[in-house]
Amino acid sequence: MVPDNEHLNRLPGVGIACPARHITGVENKIPPTALLKMKRFTVAVLVFSCIVDCAYSAGRMSEDENKHHWLREGQLALRRANLMRNNYGVAKNVILFIGDGMGVSTVTAARIYKGQLDGHSGEETQLYFEKFPYVALSKTYNTDRQTADSAGTATAFLAGVKANYGTLGVDSRVKQSDCSMMNDTDVNVETIADWSRRAGKSTGIVTTTRITHATIGALYAHTPDRDWEKDSDMRDLNETCVTDIAYQLAMNGSHFQVLFGGGRRNFFSRDDGLNLTDEWLALQRAAGRNAEYVENLEQLRSVSLNETDSILGLFSESHMEYELMRDKSQEPSISEMTAKAIEVLRKNDKGFFLLVEGGRIDHGHHATMAKKALTDAIAFDEAVKVAKDMTGEDTLLVVTADHSHVFNIAGYPKRGNNILGLVDPQRATADGMPYATLVYANGEPPGGRINLTNVDTTADDHKQARLVPIDGTETETHGGEDVAIYAIGPMAHLFHGVQEQSYIAYVMGYAACIGPNQDHCQETITTDPTPCTSSAVGSAAEVQSLMTIVVMVGVLRAVELFWYM
Repeated sequence: MVPDNEHLNRLPGVGIACPARHITGVENKIPPTALLKMKRFTVAVLVFSCIVDCAYSAGRMSEDENKHHWLREGQLALRRANLMRNNYGVAKNVILFIGDGMGVSTVTAARIYKGQLDGHSGEETQLYFEKFPYVALSKTYNTDRQTADSAGTATAFLAGVKANYGTLGVDSRVKQSDCSMMNDTDVNVETIADWSRRAGKSTGIVTTTRITHATIGALYAHTPDRDWEKDSDMRDLNETCVTDIAYQLAMNGSHFQVLFGGGRRNFFSRDDGLNLTDEWLALQRAAGRNAEYVENLEQLRSVSLNETDSILGLFSESHMEYELMRDKSQEPSISEMTAKAIEVLRKNDKGFFLLVEGGRIDHGHHATMAKKALTDAIAFDEAVKVAKDMTGEDTLLVVTADHSHVFNIAGYPKRGNNILGLVDPQRATADGMPYATLVYANGEPPGGRINLTNVDTTADDHKQARLVPIDGTETETHGGEDVAIYAIGPMAHLFHGVQEQSYIAYVMGYAACIGPNQDHCQETITTDPTPCTSSAVGSAAEVQSLMTIVVMVGVLRAVELFWYM
């Protein structure tokens, strides 16, 4: 196993690391101070090159994207790809970002919307996590449903076990709302939070939904029904086989050092008379931790990191507000919660696991309010950047979704057309009415065609068109297509191809040397499965050669930029 203090040796100017054990000959050929200077210089030049490239791309936006433009872009992409190297280090920290309902069409629309908010046409924009070097696809079906819900999918990516629709933390022997199997504890599954806790790591949760909601609940609860969030939700049951989800979190979740989200209503005014925040605080203090409970942004900011080991933050009665509607003086953003969580969790020298959910992306789609969903997706992306900026190369970051939605981008609008607007130019329609770019296959009534003439489709509360009207007690449905996985950090290259959603948990555990697969953690690898040594740094001459290439790329891009300005 690679020691914690030497498990990475950054490849100059690449940002992807090789384990030190594979390039131990480097330091024998180059004085350490000289090697460090070379690395720093090369990184600085690459950063300059990237800045120049970004400026170049922005400057070229309004010009014709002729064949010369795409030739240059293609060659630059190839250079970047050839500089990639797999990181075989051990992940001290793992952060899993779940964009709830963030299917590929949502990523595309959010990318365009973000670019347009920044004054560009939008299509050429990249979200921050789209720049991660490794991408795969995840198959999201539940064991009993072709199109999944958030409970069964969360059990898959957090525990490595696919499960039935509506169930949390149990395997496929348990059906939704069915208590018959719950007396058999073998149906319960362990999650990456359990694996992390046994390894001495800290654990935390950040969500914009209720902290007892489906995606988050799968990390700590075992129940046949995701809707049993509070004891009063179970009043009318003929049989009670489990305690409610909030109770399980408060009484069995004392190993979490950070819990941020909404859902106060499930912790107070309960049938059992308990104040679950007090119960959680008592258990934290019994474990020797200084714990705090907060309810708003001011209280969160006032928490002293030096004097606090654990924080429970419940910032709303139910779900937290959409980013578009959030009271910025009262409710923290997903980025602010993520930053505070990392500040608390990284105090543990053994590392941490953090789950961050952008849950209201999903709710915006269910309401067929694309602007709310896309604004939350952009806020989610900003939280990913915050996490990357606050952590090092020993942190595995994974960004994915639990499922998609029946949300699409339609028509043949011109480049730069407002993503929230009407299709322009628009082909003639049989009914003569205009239509918008964004559309849902189903949703609350009325369904079918709506005359959008003189309608502000960019309004905060605008509902996109729904083809099939769903009964008024239901909302727009999830979509069943695969969703993307984006990853960077130790073992991120293991995310490849098309995988079962349950695979995600095993990669995270493997990377961090926790969970069921740890045999590789004791191995002494002498050869890299990829040609890391031969194409990385092997001598002073090779270091200088790579530096020269990077410098030339930067200079050429700078000359190219100013030539066309």
